[in-house]
Amino acid sequence: MTSRGRRGVLRVAVVGGGPRGASAVERLLANWAALGDRGDPRELEITVFDPFEPGPGKVWRTAQPREFLMNTPSCYPTLIPSEPGLATPRAGGSFDEWRAKRQRELDQGRPAGLSHEECSELAVLGSSDFPPRALYGRYLAETFADVLGATPAGCRVTHVGAEVTRLGRTPHGWAVTTGDGRAREADAVVLAVGHVPARLSQTQRELADAAARLGLTYLPPAAPADVDWDVLPSGQTVLVRGMGLNFFDVMVRLTEGRGGRFKEGPNGVVEYLPSGREPRLVAASRRGVPYRGKAELPGYYAAGVRLRWLTRAAALALRTAGVTPSFDTDLWPLLHRDTLWAYYSTLARTAPEALPPGFVEELDAALSVTDPTWEEMADKVVSASVPARHRLDLRGLGAPLGGRHFKHRAALDADILAYLDADAASSARGEDDPLKMAIAALHRGRAVLKEAVADGGITEESWVAGLRGWFEGLVEGLASGPPPLRIRQLAALIRAGIVGTVGPEPRFRVDRGAGCFVAESPWVQGPPVYAAALVEALAPANVVAAADSPLLEGLLADGLARPKYLAGADGVPRPASGLDVTAPPYRPLDVNGHPVTGLYVLGLQLSAVQWGTAIAAEAHPFAEPGEAADGAPYPSAQRTLRDADAVARSILGL
Repeated sequence: MTSRGRRGVLRVAVVGGGPRGASAVERLLANWAALGDRGDPRELEITVFDPFEPGPGKVWRTAQPREFLMNTPSCYPTLIPSEPGLATPRAGGSFDEWRAKRQRELDQGRPAGLSHEECSELAVLGSSDFPPRALYGRYLAETFADVLGATPAGCRVTHVGAEVTRLGRTPHGWAVTTGDGRAREADAVVLAVGHVPARLSQTQRELADAAARLGLTYLPPAAPADVDWDVLPSGQTVLVRGMGLNFFDVMVRLTEGRGGRFKEGPNGVVEYLPSGREPRLVAASRRGVPYRGKAELPGYYAAGVRLRWLTRAAALALRTAGVTPSFDTDLWPLLHRDTLWAYYSTLARTAPEALPPGFVEELDAALSVTDPTWEEMADKVVSASVPARHRLDLRGLGAPLGGRHFKHRAALDADILAYLDADAASSARGEDDPLKMAIAALHRGRAVLKEAVADGGITEESWVAGLRGWFEGLVEGLASGPPPLRIRQLAALIRAGIVGTVGPEPRFRVDRGAGCFVAESPWVQGPPVYAAALVEALAPANVVAAADSPLLEGLLADGLARPKYLAGADGVPRPASGLDVTAPPYRPLDVNGHPVTGLYVLGLQLSAVQWGTAIAAEAHPFAEPGEAADGAPYPSAQRTLRDADAVARSILGL
C-alpha cells in the first residue's frame, strides 16, 4: 500500500499514455468506484504523462499512414477487461464492439467525430479483417475518453503532454520530472513506457558512421510510422534488412504509399500497377524468406484446433506440484504432440486418399504414449504410412531455404515467388490446410505457454536456451505473420520487379571504394547487391540495458532499478531483456535487490518475467472444454489487463 499524499489526496503518476497506461487509469477508476463509501483517501488525482494523445499513445496514434495494418483481426483486441472477478469497467468495450457500434451509426448517417478515411475503412471492416493501426488508435482514443467521461466522484485525471525524463525519491514519495525541467510530486508511479528507442549495436553504429562519411542513407531500427520515407529516392536500389512484420510496413509504404495500386485479378492473384515513384527494394533476412501469412479464419484461433496435450492443467501441473519444469523437456513435447495431431488429422480429413486405413488411430496411440518413446513411435507411424511429400517437417519450416544453393538471384527470387504463392494458397484454404492448422496449434499453444512460463514458471536455462533461444524465432516466423493479403501483395511486387531478395544468412558491409552498401549471401552465386541506402526493417531492441531513454537510464544509474539476470546452459548469469521485478503487482528491484516502494511496471519492460509482452489483451478469451469447472477463461488471455488491475488495487490499498 502506498503512502497517502497531503490533504487527503492520493497522487498517482502514470508514465506513458499508450494502451498499458490507459489500462492503468481505467483500472484505478474502476477499483476506486468499487470502493464506494469505503474510499480512503477522499480524493484521487491521476496524471498521465505522454507527449502523444492518451489511449493510442505514440504507437497507435491516429495520424499515422493508413497503409499500416494491425497484425490481429478486429475480433481480437480490447482495452477493457471482461474477465470475471475484476472491478466492473465504468465504460467502453472491445474493439470489435466499438467497430459494430460505429458501423450502425454509419448506416444511420451520423458517424460523429470520424474522418472520411475512417468512415470508409469502417464501412468494409469485418470482424475477421485486419484494421489499419490508425483506426485502432481511434478506438483507443474514444474508449479512453469514454472512461474519463465516467470518472467517479472524488477522482480527477489530467494529461501532461510531455515526456518524463527523470524519476527521483522525495521524503513524501516521488518527483516526476519532464523534459522542460519541471518536477511534479506523486505518491505512486506506474511505468508504462512501452516501446522506447534503443542504442545502436556495434554493427549498426559502424554502418551509420560509414554512411555519414560517404553520404549514404542509413535508416536505423524504428517504428515505421516514425520514419521519413521521403529520403529514399525513386528508382534507386534500397537494401532492406529484416523480413518480419516491419518489412511489410516498409514494403507497402514505399509502393502503395507512393501512389502504386494493387489490383485483384482472377483466382485471387494480385497485380501491382506501379506509379513510377517506387525505389527498387532488395530484402534480406537470416532465413531468406518473410514471415508466413496468417490463415484466413473467421476468428483469431482456428475453431477446429483443440489442444489435447498442452492443456492448461497439463502445462501447470509440475508448477502446481512445486517443481519448476523445463521448456524443452516438459512443455514442448506436449505442444509438439498437438502440432503433429493438428497437421495429420487435417490431412486425413482433407486428403484421405493419401493415407492408409487406420493411420489416424495408430498416430493417436503413438502420441498418447506418456514416456519419451512417443516421438520415436510417432515417427515410425508417419514413415510407414505418409508419403514423403505429405510429411510435416517442423525443422524445415524454420529454415525453408536451408542447405540450398542458387546460381543467381533471379533463381532465388523465382523460388521465393513460388514459396509465397504456395503460402497464399495455404492461407486461403484456412482450416482445410494441414500446414496452417499445425501452425494454428503452435499459435494456440502460445496462449497456454504465456501463463505457464510467466514469473519463473520454467527453469532459467530453458527460458534462455529453449523458449527464447529457438522456439520464439520458430513460432514468430510461422504464427506471427502479416495479414494474408500482404503475402499476395509481396508476390505481386516480385512479379513486377519492384522487390527482390538477397538470400539466407546475408552479410552486410560498406564498400568505401565504390561508396555504397553491399549485401550478399553465401548461398547465392553471382554479384552482390550494391545500394546507396539501407533500411533496418527491425523494431528497436526491447532491452532495458540498451534503451536510449533518459528515464530508464536514470533509474538504472540511480540504483532504483536493475536488469534481471538469467543463467544459461553454462550457469553464468547474463542480463535479460527486461527489468528485475517482484511478483505481481510488479515493483522493480533496486540495485540491492529490494522492492522499490510506490513504483510499478507494466508492459514491455516485464519481458524478463513474461513472454509475449507486446501482445494486446484478448477480447473474448478462449477456454478448452473441461479446463475449469466454472468455465473461467485462460487467465493469460487478458493478462495485461489483470496486471493493471493488480497495480491499481495495490495503489489503492486493496
